[in-house]
Amino acid sequence: MDASGVLPPADQRTVFTHAPMGILIATPAGTVTAANPALAGMLGSGAEELVGSQVLDWVHPDERPATAEAYTDVVERHRVMRHETRLVRRDGSVVPTQITSAWVDETPTGDAAHLVVIVEDITERKGLETALVHRSLHDPLTGLPNRALFTDRLRHALERGRREGTPTSLLGIDLDGFKRINDVHGHPVGDEVLVAFAGRLTSVLRASDTAARVGGDEFSVVCENSGRVDAEALAARLRRAAAEPLRLAGGLVLPLSMSIGIATVEGGADPEQAFGGLVRAADAAMYADKGARRG
Repeated sequence: MDASGVLPPADQRTVFTHAPMGILIATPAGTVTAANPALAGMLGSGAEELVGSQVLDWVHPDERPATAEAYTDVVERHRVMRHETRLVRRDGSVVPTQITSAWVDETPTGDAAHLVVIVEDITERKGLETALVHRSLHDPLTGLPNRALFTDRLRHALERGRREGTPTSLLGIDLDGFKRINDVHGHPVGDEVLVAFAGRLTSVLRASDTAARVGGDEFSVVCENSGRVDAEALAARLRRAAAEPLRLAGGLVLPLSMSIGIATVEGGADPEQAFGGLVRAADAAMYADKGARRG
């Protein structure tokens, strides 16, 4: 490094070649003039193949408009830009990346104005973010949506019902005698029962249904674009699926019984007003079913 703090050209080439992140140099029009080995490896391509291509050639088609806008912003405003986008490898697979682009003015020695673009593979970070989001919205025992995601799905169904005039139904489900299972056999067996029931519940759902664990042994199913007849058909399928006793680890066999309540709101209802009423009506119907079957 000289007195000005600038690396000599030879050292600059060494940094470019051996940097662990992808680096490319491009013209203001977006033509790649140089690419380092790290970027070539990230894209499953040779560096020579990248040279002469357009930056946007390697961007996923869905991401090109936003990436093109960000690139143009750097060129026009001569500033540093950070942008997340997806690139497409030579084999067609996709890699999520974070792009940092910087404008470099024309130099007194005659180097043309250009952009330096640093490309970082953020696959691991995106995987962590996805896992964290999933854990925040799903029950860790059964893998079903939790109360937060249930609330979101029910509001979505009611919003659709208002827009399209479609009914929304809700099933409230409670396992009968679950406290006794925990007391007699212990919580590990109780957990087995919950997981097994969740499996049977999901086996009878349609693609548009959302089942959630909303409490200890309480489950709910949001039936989007579904009237009462559809909801009753789902409840009947669930009762048939649950009729076979559960065969648990250690040879333990337990009968499975549940109470189901159904509530329906017609299309066009205000979502905010319908939400609480639908939940309360399903709960009330579920407790009525429990009382009737006890009798």
